[in-house]
Amino acid sequence: MIDKDILAQVVLDFHERPLPDLVERDLEVPLELPLRRAVTVMGPRRAGKTYYLFCLAKRLMGKGVEKTRILYFSLEDPRLSTLTAGDLDLLLSLYYELYPQHRDKKLYLILDEVQNVEGWERWVRGVLEREDIQIFLSGSSSRLLSKEIATSLRGRTLSYLLFPFSFAEFLRARDLPWGRYLSSKDKALLMNGFREYLTWGGYPELVLYPQERKRLIQEIIEITIYRDLIERYRIRNFKLIRLMFNYLAKSKEFSVHKFYNFLRSLSLKVSKNNLYNYLEYFHDAFIFFPLRRFSYSLKALEQSIPKIYCVDNAIIEYLAGDDKGRKFENLVFLSLLRRGYELTRDIFYFSEGGGEVDFLVRKEGGIELIQACYDLSDYRTREREINGLLKASDRLKAKQLLIITPEEDGTEEVKGRRIRLIPFWRWEMEGLQG
Repeated sequence: MIDKDILAQVVLDFHERPLPDLVERDLEVPLELPLRRAVTVMGPRRAGKTYYLFCLAKRLMGKGVEKTRILYFSLEDPRLSTLTAGDLDLLLSLYYELYPQHRDKKLYLILDEVQNVEGWERWVRGVLEREDIQIFLSGSSSRLLSKEIATSLRGRTLSYLLFPFSFAEFLRARDLPWGRYLSSKDKALLMNGFREYLTWGGYPELVLYPQERKRLIQEIIEITIYRDLIERYRIRNFKLIRLMFNYLAKSKEFSVHKFYNFLRSLSLKVSKNNLYNYLEYFHDAFIFFPLRRFSYSLKALEQSIPKIYCVDNAIIEYLAGDDKGRKFENLVFLSLLRRGYELTRDIFYFSEGGGEVDFLVRKEGGIELIQACYDLSDYRTREREINGLLKASDRLKAKQLLIITPEEDGTEEVKGRRIRLIPFWRWEMEGLQG
């Protein structure tokens, strides 16, 4: 059993120390759930989940909740390395010993990296059933995936996905201007910020410490490979996983058959079934995302060769170099995920009859077709992007046609169809406004 004095020290340290400076995040989660459910914040490694939990504590305090009614525990704290599920009961009794005046008030318990305590699930379920406590959880994607949380808590949780900084959050972190109307100076500052964000993405550490970003992204990649793949799935072939990681980072699409033949040419033996499993592992760990080609046939959908998108442009920059077109398309994809659209349910790519569209998005108001184009200055590129929209529009009877660019803004009327062109930053702003 953990020493009671250590537990008290952890509780009191959080209450006495000020919260760190925080970058406001755009992800909104409820602070109160009437259905006795926990709130779980999931996401890729180093996306800022711990600081987001501090943001939740700050929001609670802003609504009048005393800080002493908020308990925060980082279960990666070395002082809590021997903590067991049984000690969590001691935590509550100790808390009421320290703050007897709160015995009849609602408490807010934040458990960061909860997977480090074996048997935590049963304890959390019991507390939700017995106590008037709102619980917030976060977990490393290497050992605690959203689908596993739903199973282990038997429906007693609502899960939310936190990614690295969006462009709006990047601008906020850098204190750069952003708004519907901008002066020439502010527009130049914004576009300089955009070019950096396009290249190096939104991992919070890389944004806040740009002088260290190469070292930091290398560290993120290494720890992701070891903990989220090798350790979690007990994969023995480290060389193969690293090779597949690099291959996916450099690929616009991924064919298991082609990669299998590539491995054979290197005299590396692996089954195709294992490769399919590995691709799923990368997705489950929020590292690479396979986007399927749209089809009304489920079989055709599942058999399509997926396009590959990455959790952050810094990984692409570090491993694949300066492909601005691909990285721009990746930003648009990640923005769609942040808006709550899901793969194979809401988002697809379209390719049929010579017409290609980057993103087909199923929305309540119908289908929206989106092209993400970094450079429309060449007339052949412009013609290709527009023709892709027109062919898909004819096939799907879709009327919402959009081309997202870095700066171009306006509309074009082509063959009776209205195509909207919008800068990425303005599209991001409209997404936040709903």
